[in-house]
Amino acid sequence: MAVPDAVPGTQTGLLAGEAEEFADASTRAYSSQGEGPRHIPTKRPFKFGRWFTATGWRHVVGVVMVVFSLFPIVFVVSSSLNPHGTLTGSNALFSKIGLDSYVRILSDPQVPFATWFGNTLLIAGVTAVGTVFLGALAAYSFSRMRFTGRRFGLISIVIVQMFPQLLAVVAIFLLMSTIGDLFPAIGLNTHIGLIMVYLGGALGVNTYLMYGFFNTIPASIDEAAKIDGAGHARIFFTIILRLVAPILAVVALLSFIASVNEFVVASVLLIDTEKQTLAVGLTKLVSNPRYADWSAFSAGAVMAALPVVALFLFLQRYIVGGLTAGAVK
Repeated sequence: MAVPDAVPGTQTGLLAGEAEEFADASTRAYSSQGEGPRHIPTKRPFKFGRWFTATGWRHVVGVVMVVFSLFPIVFVVSSSLNPHGTLTGSNALFSKIGLDSYVRILSDPQVPFATWFGNTLLIAGVTAVGTVFLGALAAYSFSRMRFTGRRFGLISIVIVQMFPQLLAVVAIFLLMSTIGDLFPAIGLNTHIGLIMVYLGGALGVNTYLMYGFFNTIPASIDEAAKIDGAGHARIFFTIILRLVAPILAVVALLSFIASVNEFVVASVLLIDTEKQTLAVGLTKLVSNPRYADWSAFSAGAVMAALPVVALFLFLQRYIVGGLTAGAVK
């Protein structure tokens, strides 16, 4: 006997509707707010090929890049812990572990590591602060003010940065020698003179970097402050500097790292051993062709990297925003 079709509104139709509702109970759910049935999609089975094509290859690339970046650091740390003091004996990573190289570089009277370390922190810190302050002033002027030569100044900043600082070493030496004859406090073999050279070399590129970030700050903020009676100085120090904190942190970090790692200009301008930086002083440990103490050199390099790592970790929340915010203006 054939089953009659369910007719809406009849008892047969109601029974058929209830049966269909209970049959679909596994794929239907009711919201807590009474909005009616909501379909819950079923989870697709995991397939390695689909996952690798979508996102898996990114993890592989990331792991490879991390290993590639960490390998030199691991090699230097292994060499610093090797008591033999030669790179040829450090090929086997962590084959021998000891703190002899750290004790040797800290206790040797002919190697004033603490003095070099203090000179480096002083020069790098003052350079970073000065670069941030002067660069922020210049970037604010180029971003907010309109004056004759503004466009030419921006183009000149970019063009000057095309030439490496190494080309100007002879000119810098002659210039600082002449200045030293007139003002010995800021001439050759002085920290102030080296800081001034660093400020001049880094001011251009950092000004242009901050200029792009300053342009992302709406000019209406300045106009509202001017209506309240604030001048350019008050706007800059109380409002703008707080809004551009990410780029200031990035510039300070880049300037600090560049000053710590710089060797050519520091080796030319700083003559006395007690006034030299770590980059110049540590080179003496491996400059002797008969015996190069690579273990002590590696130990000094590891300790020299600690302030940079600490500063990087302290400013890491500003780095990404500071480097990308002004890139599209």
